Amino acid sequence: MAVAETLAFALFAIVTVGSALGVVLVRDVWHAALLLGVALLSVAVHYVMLRAEFLAAMQVLVYVGGVLILITFAVMLTRESASDEEVPA
Repeated sequence: MAVAETLAFALFAIVTVGSALGVVLVRDVWHAALLLGVALLSVAVHYVMLRAEFLAAMQVLVYVGGVLILITFAVMLTRESASDEEVPA
């Protein structure tokens, strides 16, 4: 059982670090927000693996459910659409 736990930890550690690097390195704000969601969900999986289910639930509810939704709304509200741009006459 220890080998399976170690492999699961290594897999989710790679996902966490990779998506966290993606948040910093990606130029598109929308993709950075999605990668932040992946990183936060992966941290919640680490909490479950540590048998801290309450922390995992709070991680998903507060951070993924709250903060990520706020970031998504901010991205949608501040993004300029092609129809908003004025065409020079």
